[in-house]
Amino acid sequence: MFLAEVSEWTLRAKCRDMADALFPEGKDQKRARTVCAGCPVRSECLAEALDNRIEWGVWGGMTERERRALLRSRPDIDSWHEVLLTNPRQPGGRVVVLPSRVH
Repeated sequence: MFLAEVSEWTLRAKCRDMADALFPEGKDQKRARTVCAGCPVRSECLAEALDNRIEWGVWGGMTERERRALLRSRPDIDSWHEVLLTNPRQPGGRVVVLPSRVH
């Protein structure tokens, strides 16, 4: 991913001015996830965290525990960016459905 692409989507994120609030511990993570609800770049954010195996914080509405479980359950996926953001039937199309919450 190019730096310009990262900058572009992060500038549209609902959390752009509150990074510290998205790196809580324990039960506070659930509260932090509410910031992600309705965020226009939620899919981009989640794909970034999954593709880069980011271990800390809430990304794309998922906690680190949820992301680890998702990665373990789908080791066959090489590019979460392709899965979450590209519709194979329409090149360049967007997929609006995020994966189900993982417990």
